[in-house]
Amino acid sequence: MPEELTPALELRGLWRRFGQKIAVAGIDLVVPAGSFYGLVGPNGAGKTTSLSMSTGLLKPDFGTVLVHGQDLWANPLEVKRMLGVLPDGVRLFDRLTGEQLITYAGLLHGLDRATVAHRARDLLVALDLTGDAGTLVVEYSAGMTKKVALACAMVHAPRLLVLDEPFEAVDPVSAANIRDILASYVASGGTVIVSSHVMDLVQRMCDHVAVIAAGHVLAAGTVDDVRGGQSLEDRFVELVGGRGTGEGLAWLRTSSS
Repeated sequence: MPEELTPALELRGLWRRFGQKIAVAGIDLVVPAGSFYGLVGPNGAGKTTSLSMSTGLLKPDFGTVLVHGQDLWANPLEVKRMLGVLPDGVRLFDRLTGEQLITYAGLLHGLDRATVAHRARDLLVALDLTGDAGTLVVEYSAGMTKKVALACAMVHAPRLLVLDEPFEAVDPVSAANIRDILASYVASGGTVIVSSHVMDLVQRMCDHVAVIAAGHVLAAGTVDDVRGGQSLEDRFVELVGGRGTGEGLAWLRTSSS
């Protein structure tokens, strides 16, 4: 397949069990190169498990992960160089300052010190962290921690960014800046995969989306194709089901005596 037609990420028959619970049940998914791909699903749907298997953080029980046509689990070191990852519940070396942490991430990826220093400064400016560059990460707020973790994922200029809930706990201004950075990255030829619970955000930001529930892909394709003329939120609820009526909470009505 020509390079320009090779998917950025392809999952073939991924399965993962934890004890008696099947978290991911034979997921197949194709993420086109150059796309801004949203992954949505209810809590416990298998999104984080799927992303962890897609980025080398968790080995699947069965199945294949291809990143730009290369088998992740057959050649993990080479493939991981193409990946930038913001995992769920990210744990950082938080006794480093923000600038030190980004620098450390760049050096681990084999960049020379001059390049790392230049990119760290650029990322700190872009993510509005310059004023806290010398502050220990342990003292960062949840949103600042998310932003510095994103900087670490981007410092080596990966071909594919995989971001699990990148906007969680991030203030609206910073979230808008991050969206602009990611949109520019995609426009320059990169690919972004984001998981999010915020349907409106995915609908506005992404060009492709997959709906995952109970370890299965229920729908996948362009955002317009998946939502089928509805809002993405309404289509999501229709696919996933389980919407409650609120019956039985009559005592909560303030007009009740």
